Amino acid sequence: MTDVTADYLALKRSVAAVRVPRDVIRVFGADAVSFLQGQISQDVANLQPGESRLALILEPQGKVDAWVRVWGRGQSNEILMDCEGGSGQLVVDRLNRFRMRVKAELELLDWQCVALRGPDCPAVDSPGLSAELKGEVAWAGMKGLDLLGPQVSLPDGMHVAGLAAFDSVRIESGWPAMGTELGAQLEPKVIPAEAGQWLIDASVSFTKGCYTGQELVARVDSRGNNTPRNLRGLVISSNVLPPVGAQIFVDEQLRGTITSVGESLDLRAPVALGYVHRSVEVPSQAMLRWPALGAVAGGEVAAQIRELPLLMA
Repeated sequence: MTDVTADYLALKRSVAAVRVPRDVIRVFGADAVSFLQGQISQDVANLQPGESRLALILEPQGKVDAWVRVWGRGQSNEILMDCEGGSGQLVVDRLNRFRMRVKAELELLDWQCVALRGPDCPAVDSPGLSAELKGEVAWAGMKGLDLLGPQVSLPDGMHVAGLAAFDSVRIESGWPAMGTELGAQLEPKVIPAEAGQWLIDASVSFTKGCYTGQELVARVDSRGNNTPRNLRGLVISSNVLPPVGAQIFVDEQLRGTITSVGESLDLRAPVALGYVHRSVEVPSQAMLRWPALGAVAGGEVAAQIRELPLLMA
């Protein structure tokens, strides 16, 4: 158990290392690249060894099944991808449903991930960082670097933080996660643009060929991304942490649902992410309400809905 306050301060004031659950998938075979070209939103045909790009895997109707990062390899018939821990099998199953008459195989690898975050985060080519894959991560207002491989050692002398502070900083930055803000298991499923135009810019190639779900992405983009909902940040007015799933009311009308909750020392308040109806202007005042469920008592708390990111460097 780590000290959450010390972890947060290291992440925001210097740098910290966090062991983060990530699933890594190997896609290999003579048709591996062409198969993925038809399945994901990113162009992987010219992906260089060690280069990484974010990509969306969509259902045919264009809603998000998965958000992954793809990696180029030295072999022309192999691509790696990583995603949130616990989501790997969902990605494999989704891709296998469309893997027909192609020479491509998928397998989950037993790899580790160490995430470095903070203003003093070392550069990707810094000495002493040993990993199979090293990729920069651009959270809003925060430098980052992910190290992945069969074995990844923590850098000597670096503060080791836990997942609680890491998740709070993620929420401040407005970075969506599989299983909470994105993914096939969510109901309702998310349209990519609902998570933010920046996610489209980072994850979609508009110059590559066709891929599953492309039509909706292109149509929404051409019409100005006027989506039914938008991912927003919330700053909560007391020290009460609402549970994930708490409902967001504006002017006594249900306008959204909380997807992630954390605590921001810089804002001196709990913070959250949630999808909010497009009719709600920001900033707006809201009430968060939730019923009693098991050991969790029902309650309500006031909050302010804000644009993301909640904090910049």
